[in-house]
Amino acid sequence: MQAPILAFIGGSTGGGEILIILVVMLLLFGSKKLPHMARSMGRAMEEFRRASREVTDEIMRADLKDEPKPVLQPRALASTDPEKPQAEQEPETSPVAPKATAQAVNRDETLS
Repeated sequence: MQAPILAFIGGSTGGGEILIILVVMLLLFGSKKLPHMARSMGRAMEEFRRASREVTDEIMRADLKDEPKPVLQPRALASTDPEKPQAEQEPETSPVAPKATAQAVNRDETLS
């Protein structure tokens, strides 16, 4: 069986427990120091959240950097080596349209 104090620390706190804590703090520190302490605790909590967020963001950025990038296929060595002449490329020929061929044949026949 757990001790009641451990259940209070580890369990969820209700309105009654929070009220008791505030009364004890008021009696210990006085009404003048209590707002300053609350402000300091609020700043400390915000700084902790900010640091936690920065660590999380840094981890996420590191994960994104570690993702493998797609490997590009290397190009032909002839095009990357400036000392070696590139192989002569065959001139591109466009396909002749069937109508143009028929017209050329008809012209040749009329000229002869």
